[in-house]
Amino acid sequence: MEEINDCIFCKIAKGEIPSEKIYDDDNFFAILDNSPKAEGHTLIISKNHYKNILDVPSSLGGDMLDVVKKIGLKLIRDKKVEGFNVCVNMGGVAGQTVHHFHAHIIPRRQGDGLKGIV
Repeated sequence: MEEINDCIFCKIAKGEIPSEKIYDDDNFFAILDNSPKAEGHTLIISKNHYKNILDVPSSLGGDMLDVVKKIGLKLIRDKKVEGFNVCVNMGGVAGQTVHHFHAHIIPRRQGDGLKGIV
């Protein structure tokens, strides 16, 4: 597990690693996933380092939901997607590879070959 000083998402948040942010506010930013499951696969990342969703203050839940809705609506409008999955991997056993809170928005289209988790 990376230390906070080695955290790639912390470095992106601080501007130490350049990235093309498609959304940015006081608490969260969004970038395209570098290994997308579908075109437009987006990561919503907390600006502060929280190891996982259990560490994120509950007071930021509404803000995070607002970002999910904004990004989701943008994908529906601009990319003409029919729906999307929102996924948060909690711990390595669940697929979390970067131990800094982030949520995935995965655009979906009829016949895309992807499956839901449930």
